Amino acid sequence: MSKIFISCALPYANGPCHLGHLRSTYLPADIYARYNRMINNDVLLVCATDEHGTPIAVKADKENKKPIEISKRYHDMIVKDVESMNISLDSFTRTTDKAHYEIAQNFFLDLYEKGLIYRKDIQQLYCEECGKFLPDRYVEGICPVCGAEARGDHCEKCGRPLEPTELIEPQCLTCGSTPKIKDTYQYFFKLSAFQDDITEYIENNKNLPDNVRNYALNWLKEGLNDWVLTRDMDWGIPVPLEEAKGKVIYVWGEAFLGYISSASQWSKESGIKWEDYWKDNVVHFIGKDIIYHHAIFWPALLKGYGCKLPDTIYAGEFLSLEGQKMSTSKNWVVWISDFVKEFEPDLLRYYLTINAPLNKDTDFSWDDFQRRNNDGLADVIGNFLHRTFTFTHKFFDGEVPEYKNPSEEDLEFEKLIKELPDTVGEHIANFDFRDGLLEIFRVTKKGNKYFNDQEPWKAVKEDKQKAANTLHLSNQLAKILAVVLKPYIPTKAEQIAEIVNIANPEEWKDAKVPLNEGHKINKAKPLFKKIEDDKIAEQKNKLEENLKTEEDENMSDIITIDDFDKVEIRIGQIKEAEKIEKSDKLLKLQVDIGSEVRQIVAGLAQFYSPEELIDRKVAVVANLKPAKLFGTLSEGMLLATGESGALLSPDECEIGERIQ
Repeated sequence: MSKIFISCALPYANGPCHLGHLRSTYLPADIYARYNRMINNDVLLVCATDEHGTPIAVKADKENKKPIEISKRYHDMIVKDVESMNISLDSFTRTTDKAHYEIAQNFFLDLYEKGLIYRKDIQQLYCEECGKFLPDRYVEGICPVCGAEARGDHCEKCGRPLEPTELIEPQCLTCGSTPKIKDTYQYFFKLSAFQDDITEYIENNKNLPDNVRNYALNWLKEGLNDWVLTRDMDWGIPVPLEEAKGKVIYVWGEAFLGYISSASQWSKESGIKWEDYWKDNVVHFIGKDIIYHHAIFWPALLKGYGCKLPDTIYAGEFLSLEGQKMSTSKNWVVWISDFVKEFEPDLLRYYLTINAPLNKDTDFSWDDFQRRNNDGLADVIGNFLHRTFTFTHKFFDGEVPEYKNPSEEDLEFEKLIKELPDTVGEHIANFDFRDGLLEIFRVTKKGNKYFNDQEPWKAVKEDKQKAANTLHLSNQLAKILAVVLKPYIPTKAEQIAEIVNIANPEEWKDAKVPLNEGHKINKAKPLFKKIEDDKIAEQKNKLEENLKTEEDENMSDIITIDDFDKVEIRIGQIKEAEKIEKSDKLLKLQVDIGSEVRQIVAGLAQFYSPEELIDRKVAVVANLKPAKLFGTLSEGMLLATGESGALLSPDECEIGERIQ
């Protein structure tokens, strides 16, 4: 018996789970874990929500909430999503847990004391408007490599990791101003010192799949550079050094340790050492987009700490949706929570597994989902099981009939079904999950043909033993299906076992224990229903409506001439100006617009002194709904540029004149 440490890539707690998350990580990890438990390997399957980093901080800023509120909200959603898909995790924790903080800080200190983490003076983007250094995700600009819009950490179009200072035309994500480059310092991990170690690990590890090995080797060819391991932020795990106040450990410097902290919390509850699993066999299931993190950064950190490296890293390729790249920002996505409202979870587990090998990009299509469900689950497995159970009750009082004097066809089919558990098990053990499921369908299709060829409904009248042999072997296959389908579609497998009238199979070897003659079979129930066209049409319409809504929202800034006519812009003259207490940006102005004097609050304090504005003519939006800014009533808006604050100055116009 082996001990196996299995981890799912940590879901980032800034949104719920969609089909891509399930396909690349949680589902394959669950299939592998369930199978290994059934062959009596000792499995520890762990995960946690990744809750630090700038995306959560940015989202919190936008919603005027604390980052922990954002991460808690999505942690709870993700837990429900994972549970709804029957992912059999032993431990699911959070990187905001106290235990994770302690482990991450101790890990950092160990590497620092070994000289593998060092302080380095660098230049970094600083936003004078916000008064802070900007972490990577707080900066957006143009990728210097491909020219596409990019974030400060990487370009989504070309996939290249970036430093914020590399961006062309950088902008602060919070205020939109152009940040300046200033001197500061950060802590770096000596990644370059592990070039040879990681190259040897990637080249000589025969357990690594080709997509992981090839991707990592391409990175290694360019040579490894030292890796900045800290950020200037409030949200994150504080760097455990007295001199490093205000700095936190970079999320990728501590998120990996979520595997360890999740396992350690499981150990405290169970009393079993998680380390024994890590020492024996470690398997990471991740998505394609984080291969270089797990195949290069993580092994280097572990090597520096003195830990055994992962035995294998299995990376699921991308899942598109209806032929297009999934996009959460455009709502071109199917959320797990929405799927389970309409369909059984096992249908999705089946489809995402059968659709393509994990190491190949594939597409989710509602039409194909319907076709595979109807043609595969319903017509192949469902049809075989229903006929087997129905005819057993009709001709043999619901009991497994006697098997004797088998024909050549019987012996051929018997051999086929007896080999099925070993064949499927070998595929799963080799991470060929789709091939294992295809083998199940291949044999079940043979079962349907065998059933048709033997015609038990006729044979029962002419040669009852022939019918008995047919139903005997068909029930044996039904029992085997209750076992071999369990890693893939566990709920349906349990329902099959219930009709076959056996205990829910816990061990793979149960598939090889035949049903005795006379064993009572329960009455057939519909296990796999066909999905109707109108239900699929409804899902496709929802998807298109989501995209249309997003497009409409993106066009919300476009106005008609009638909309423009509603905006009343008048010429005004500033009569009084003063700073607003406790605000560095706002000025309180008294503006004469001809018919009256309006009080207007404007964000001009960084561009003009109050004295400079007296008697200046300005363009005023005069029919704007009054609002309070910093507790001060504002009854209009001045027209000015966003970056320089330059006021539009209609000096030749009369006060009160309307601009058409």
